[in-house]
Amino acid sequence: MEKSKILYAEDDKTIAFLIQDSLESYYEIAHYPDGKSALAAFNTQSFDICLLDIMMPELNGFELAQYIRDKNSEIPIIFISAKALKEDRIKGLKIGADDYLVKPFSIEELILKIEVFLKRSRKTDSSPLQYKVGKYYFDPKNYILQDTENTITLTQRESDLLLYFIRHKNTVLKRQDILKAVWGDDDYFMGRSLDVFISRLRKVFADEHNIIIENLHGIGFRFSEK
Repeated sequence: MEKSKILYAEDDKTIAFLIQDSLESYYEIAHYPDGKSALAAFNTQSFDICLLDIMMPELNGFELAQYIRDKNSEIPIIFISAKALKEDRIKGLKIGADDYLVKPFSIEELILKIEVFLKRSRKTDSSPLQYKVGKYYFDPKNYILQDTENTITLTQRESDLLLYFIRHKNTVLKRQDILKAVWGDDDYFMGRSLDVFISRLRKVFADEHNIIIENLHGIGFRFSEK
């Protein structure tokens, strides 16, 4: 079973190490040392839940939570902070956080809270099992594109890339953002690999004139359906 993915923003290296070490057996956890890098990751990747410290450089936890909540009203947010004042808890919850844990806390309590919110999310998940793309129905879990006559089996990477495009349809996507979201890195070799997979998807949709993967020179790509 695929692990749920956690966005974890915390500037204290010691606390971050302890929590990562305790949670990584159960979840895929992506740690960011400041609010700015956490927000950049949220804008380019998919997460199941957010764990946010409050006192962070670049962008504090309250500001980060507001940005996240403005973009996604469903994803669970848990504040984990040494700020224990009632006013801070109330502010966090008013922003849209689902819970607020005051440091120090037990890892068992944190895991229980995470599980509660993940179970709720799974029950209310409204994401479609399939996406309509031109004449095809796309099943990302099984890497299949299918119409009434044909079934095309994609590779996992092709499927991941297509899903990313669909979720960001009609949006200008920077190369580095695509690479980080789908490949996890944006080095030169990955960039060449992206070009190959773009070519593969274009071949798949060669007879679908309404599906366009536009190359924006010096920027990236735009996936659109007319």
